[in-house]
Amino acid sequence: MPLSPPAVVNIAVQAAENKKAVDVTVLDISNVTIIADYFIICSGRSNTQVQAIAESIQEELKKEGVLAMRREGFREASWVLLDYGDVIVHVFQEKERQFYNLERLWGDARIVDVPLKI
Repeated sequence: MPLSPPAVVNIAVQAAENKKAVDVTVLDISNVTIIADYFIICSGRSNTQVQAIAESIQEELKKEGVLAMRREGFREASWVLLDYGDVIVHVFQEKERQFYNLERLWGDARIVDVPLKI
């Protein structure tokens, strides 16, 4: 049985935090758009840390049988996007995160506390 979007969020957030991701934010975008239910947004302080965070998320979700449908930006590692369908993970370097400011762009979305109820 596939994991629910809240379960995917919980695993991904824990994996990011295990790699010392900075300012992990989860947005519930389900009432704002049809593209996904949740955005996870976090930062790393270097290319290496951004890659490590993204790899950790992928590894932990793969253990549960959840594979990313798409992964973008891994080589440059200034903004890595992991698309899990109902959950989209954005791992930024801090400068890029400030520039794109997804929290403001998706300002109608509700910030949610983790762990989410499953």
